[in-house]
Amino acid sequence: MRRVAVLGATGSIGISALDVIARHPGEMRAAVLAAGSNVEALLEACRRHRPDDAAIADEAALPRLRDGLREAGLATRAHAGMDAITALAGDAGTDTVVAAIVGAAGLDSTLAAARAGKRLLLANKESLVLAGELVMAAARDHGARIIPIDSEHNAIFQCLPADGGCGDVRRLVLTASGGPFRGRARDSLAAVTPAQAIAHPKWSMGPKISVDSATLMNKGLEVIEAHHLFGLPSSRIDVLVHPQSLVHSLVEFIDGSTLAQLGLPDMRTALAVGLGWPRRIESGVGGLDLLAQGRLDFEPPDTDAFPCLALAFGALDAGGTAPAVLNAANEEAVSAFLQGRIGFLSIPALVEEALAALPAQPAASLDTLREADALARDATRRALARHAH
Repeated sequence: MRRVAVLGATGSIGISALDVIARHPGEMRAAVLAAGSNVEALLEACRRHRPDDAAIADEAALPRLRDGLREAGLATRAHAGMDAITALAGDAGTDTVVAAIVGAAGLDSTLAAARAGKRLLLANKESLVLAGELVMAAARDHGARIIPIDSEHNAIFQCLPADGGCGDVRRLVLTASGGPFRGRARDSLAAVTPAQAIAHPKWSMGPKISVDSATLMNKGLEVIEAHHLFGLPSSRIDVLVHPQSLVHSLVEFIDGSTLAQLGLPDMRTALAVGLGWPRRIESGVGGLDLLAQGRLDFEPPDTDAFPCLALAFGALDAGGTAPAVLNAANEEAVSAFLQGRIGFLSIPALVEEALAALPAQPAASLDTLREADALARDATRRALARHAH
């Protein structure tokens, strides 16, 4: 029986993971559920899945969680705080962790799962952007198996040989939907609203990742993630815009062959790959009818209208602390945009300012990376006044 910890259980990926788990009651169960602040949604998930442990990051919500579990007649143990979530990620009571906490906040629990040698279904790309070398080294040193859950990296995982080796790979091609503003000129984006930016045409995602998709920063973060997951330099990682979101990524091999993974845009497919690997298991996702879809289109990304992608490639090439600065500045800028404090085009401008103000330093340790993260956040918060509406 696979015992799964779902971190970020009330978000879109966590809900999809629980849906897949519930389809296989004789093979796996959700033993740990963790969420950020939505205690009512966490309680509802606990009533449905009856985990051994439940944790809420917001420590002030612990009494409501504990009382709600008691009122539901559940023996589920209640925990609160990010330290508690990190401890549960590394606890021996589970063998699999779905890492779906959004942003840099997910790094500690991701590292804990890797150091515990677990199967790590990694949906928190920021962990690899912030500290990719450390996370991958922890997985190697402790025998953890990382299976990426981002649809693009999961597609590459499926296309690679069983041992995951990239020795015969010429390049990786990540596909991007282009987001809600595909085809629009840069000047036309100045007045777009948060509501427009989170209205993704293909995927159902949370607000932060939806904005990242709209700016193409999400694809830039995925390029950095692919570098760490598959050990290839930026020169062998490309991006194509594919508005139908049916071809999730491609792998080109040295013999001229290209393998692609196709499927409907539903995260349950990637989660089923991770939960069932090396077997294929039912995900609840239907098959792909290419005749009904009609066509597959591809185009190059527009880095003039969406400069975040180029900024991410630059940060990857600079190395060291640059990706951590990129990620931290972007998180602060996206948060300000969602609050209506800045315009859409200020997001890449703020990220570029942070990268210029904080040149890359060697990423000698996790403390160095955390310091770079904190400095970038401070610099971006100070710069916000210049970009405010």
